[in-house]
Parts: sequence; structure tokens; C-alpha cells
Amino acid sequence: MIHPYDDLPLHQSSSPLLHPSSDSLGLYDRYFFNGFDANGELMFALAMGVYPNRQVMDAAFAVVRGGVQHNCRSSRMCATDRAHTVVGSISLEVTSPMLEHRIVVEDHHGVSADLTLRVVSPVIEEPAFVHRVNGRVVMDYTRITQFVEWSGWISLDGERIELADLGRVQGCRDRSWGIRGGTRGLSGPATVPQFFWTWAPTLLDDMCAHVAINEEASGKSWHRSGAVVERFNAGEGSIDRVLDTTRVRRADNVSTVIDWVSGTRWASSMTATIDMWQAEPVVISYEPYARFQMSGVGYQHPEWGHGQWRGDLDESRDELQLDALNPLDPTVIHVQHLCRVKSGEREGVAVLEQLVIGPHEPSGFSGVLDGAN
Repeated sequence: MIHPYDDLPLHQSSSPLLHPSSDSLGLYDRYFFNGFDANGELMFALAMGVYPNRQVMDAAFAVVRGGVQHNCRSSRMCATDRAHTVVGSISLEVTSPMLEHRIVVEDHHGVSADLTLRVVSPVIEEPAFVHRVNGRVVMDYTRITQFVEWSGWISLDGERIELADLGRVQGCRDRSWGIRGGTRGLSGPATVPQFFWTWAPTLLDDMCAHVAINEEASGKSWHRSGAVVERFNAGEGSIDRVLDTTRVRRADNVSTVIDWVSGTRWASSMTATIDMWQAEPVVISYEPYARFQMSGVGYQHPEWGHGQWRGDLDESRDELQLDALNPLDPTVIHVQHLCRVKSGEREGVAVLEQLVIGPHEPSGFSGVLDGAN
């Protein structure tokens, strides 16, 4: 099966581009974006993914406003053209690769948006994520992360929110592809689920920092990475600048100290230390003050999880009253907290994403979903 992109010299094998590289049902290709103002009056996120072996493309756009999270979801059959990034009322346009993207939501049950991001940092290619359980590959993927600023507007049940009225609206975006969830559908003895994930893209006055950690139940990490990059003004980026790897200062080691909110698996504060080669470590403190539920864009959602078959085309909208949620509900524990951050004299904002399931000895968790003391 041939695609117009087969006319470009991009092949990594003898197969046409539309031929999946693996028969795993966990094969995927995804975009993720978030945005927020410094006061936490507005938070939003979009996830869009394609799952070639499931013939599914799905997208979700969610907005937090006034303590309520509004979730818009779409899913469609995607048998062939994965470059057509439109799912119902939600569309994504890569107007300039690695530099500028546009998101449009066309009246999704009362929610509309027209948003443009422009990058403010080089691309951070995170080290490969490869994780095996009893020899089976459950994760094998690549992700890039970049920091951004947003312009445009969101309309929420008749309230039009101009981003320019909120001051600087910033955030991050990532692209990932490979295999996730490779054990889905496998038989065998029941096991206690375990996953510990901390991800903290951080925007400071004149630089950006990045922390990503996966740990086993013992606290031993199977993925640990950090980096510091320059921050430039939106619109000042170029392909040469954002792809210049010498502008990415990679960490020798990354460590975190996390305090937990009692009765939850959410952080009340975190300190990250990014050890640099032949330089002083970068120490950053994180203080959460607003929250986004990742189930709103498909993560751990029982009915609208990533790659689930919903027919030729399906859409929905729902709301979450954030203060009414049970923090130990399996669909609720995965969060992104908006944080105030400090690093020496520098100040800024960050997103602290956490997903903690199962035992984790350093944190004092012994069960599947027990909360902190």
C-alpha cells in the first residue's frame, strides 16, 4: 500500500511507509500539548494519536476553568491515511515542523478553539524508553519534548477566552511513537500492577529544564533523564536552531525528593536536582497550585482510553468537578499539576506529571492504590 510520502527518501526499511513496523496492538504515534497562564485561571491540553494495528485515530481536548474540567473526545476509523490529522471536530495542523502548530476545535458540544503554538526552545530528544517485564516488551518508544507559547482563543459554552487577555500563555508539547501497553490482552497469572512516573517540563525566566523518571517498586530507575536548554522568544526559532543538539545540556544524573499529600498519590512539593557535567547542579523546587486530570485526554479512561475502538466516528463531552474527585480513584490518580518553581534567583512555572500505581518503597506505598500517610 503506497502513500504519497513514499516519494520522499524517508524509509527505514524495505516496506512502504504505511506498513506497520510491528504487529503489536500497542503500536502508536501521538501528539500531546498543554497550555496554561501563570495564575492558573486556564489550563488546557490536547492529545491526538494513531494506532495502526487497531485502525483507530483519536483525539481529546480538555479545558480547566473555574474548578471544572471540560473534556471533549473524538475517535474515528483510520485504515490508511494517518497524515490526515482530523478527528471529528478536532484537527491539528503542523504548519511548520518543530516550530509552529495549529489546533482547531469546531463547536464540539459547546466547546470551540483556534490555538497556535510557537516554540521557545530547542528540541529535547529524551533517551529511549524501553521496559520489559519477564522478558516481554511493554514499552519501546521515543519521545521529544519542546517548550512553547500560545496565541488564539477558546470558547466555552458561550464564554470566549482570548489568550492575550491572560498575559503569557505557555506550556510544552511532545511527540512520541513506538509501542506502549504491549501486554494488553496477554494471558497468564495475575500480577500486582506497578508504575512510577514523574515528568516535569519547567519554564524559567531565561531557560527551560526537563526531568523524566520511571522507577520500579524498589525505587531503582529504569528510565532517568534530565536536560537544560536555552529559552528564546516565540518566533525566533529556526530549524537549525531547534535541532542543534549542542544547545541541549544533558544531565549526568537526576534525583528528586517528593512530599506527598496525605491520603493521595499526588505530590505536595518536589525538589529536583539536575547534575551537570563540570558545572554546578541545577536545583529546582516545585509547589503545585492547580490540577489537570489526564483522563480528560484519554489516559486511564475506561471508555475513551487511547486506541479503543469506538466505531467509524464517535464524539462525546463531559465535565469533572475537580474538588469532588476521589484522589485514589484509578481514573483520577494520573495528573498534571501546575507548579510555581524556583531555581536560585530564577522563578517560573512548570507542569509536574505523576502516575503512581502499585508499590513504591521510597514513597511508602505498599498496595495498588494506598495513599500517603
